[in-house]
Amino acid sequence: MTSNKTATSKLDYSLVLILLLLFLASCLAIYSAQSTGQYDRNFLIMQIAWYGVGCVIIAGVMTLDSDQLRKISWYVYGLGLVLLILLILAPESIAPRINGAKNWFRLPGLGSIQPSEFVKIFLILTLSRVIEDHHQKNLIKTVQTDFWLLIKLGLVTLGPLVLVIKEDLGTSLVFLAILLGMIFISGITWKLLVPIFSAGILLISTIFYFVLWQPEVLEKYLGVKEYMFGRIYSWLDPYNYQSSTGFQLTKSMLAIGSGQTSGKGLGNREVYLPESQTDFIFSIVGEEYGFIGASVLISLFFLLIYHITKVGMETKNHFYTYICVGVISMITFHVFQNIGMTIGVLPITGIPLPFISYGGSSLMGNMMALGLIFSIRYHYKKYMFSTTA
Repeated sequence: MTSNKTATSKLDYSLVLILLLLFLASCLAIYSAQSTGQYDRNFLIMQIAWYGVGCVIIAGVMTLDSDQLRKISWYVYGLGLVLLILLILAPESIAPRINGAKNWFRLPGLGSIQPSEFVKIFLILTLSRVIEDHHQKNLIKTVQTDFWLLIKLGLVTLGPLVLVIKEDLGTSLVFLAILLGMIFISGITWKLLVPIFSAGILLISTIFYFVLWQPEVLEKYLGVKEYMFGRIYSWLDPYNYQSSTGFQLTKSMLAIGSGQTSGKGLGNREVYLPESQTDFIFSIVGEEYGFIGASVLISLFFLLIYHITKVGMETKNHFYTYICVGVISMITFHVFQNIGMTIGVLPITGIPLPFISYGGSSLMGNMMALGLIFSIRYHYKKYMFSTTA
């Protein structure tokens, strides 16, 4: 029916508009963040360049239809695991430690590339493939088949999780957020989920207890690094640690609070916040544009998530729906965690604000995720009136 339509007529223009607004917001925030004069690099120009690369990525991913995405899912998952293993084994001349973590490859002429940002997308594809294949093979659902699906989803997530958890707690939490979203959409019975999640909540509460009152137990038996405890302590009592681990948080809350309702205006920052162009970019928005500006930015994320939800509900291809849920889970957790940590509601984990924070790997990973959404809209429109899409 739509075979004669041009490629541009099948673009998701609503998503293009949302992405353009996020791009403009990112440029304004990064421009202000680098105005303190402490940096040698022009992060704004670099962010614009990364957005250009991201658009190329979107165009490439958009050409892949459902069958092609299914076919490559296990291959890219394997590639992701290989990259994470190489990152661990690589010498520090190739994979240097930055801020105490070994999460990046240093590529001459390109800067640092963080493979875990791409592994998030590979994980979404593979979990979607696992769920769809499982349901195709098990047309009659039982508690046993649901339990087996839960095991498979857990094992697929366990691979990248084990490889990054020691160096990057934030990315590990994103993997778990993606898994959680996929479990909810997979159709697994609540008879399994309720006791499992109850046990999970109990485990987290127990760990939190040991972190606060008996941290030596976790250090001895789990090998948890001491600086991770510092983040928890500075989150609960930031002003008592403002000369060390609580410095960023106290400055961030001061910046956001001083912005009040309408902010101080573009370039009128008064609170010094180092490295604010990355994880604490929301503090810049809060100080310069106040509650109104921060609300507008949060509304953009709501629109983005709403739009992806709409895409997932409209398509009749279950594989596409699972992908949408994975992308929603990833972006929602990123936004919730990043904004939460800048205002002191959640502990600091080093998770960037999607599409806003400076960072080539993060931006390319998020653009790849949106490329999947563009692909869904691009391809399923051709089968609008058929039973499959």
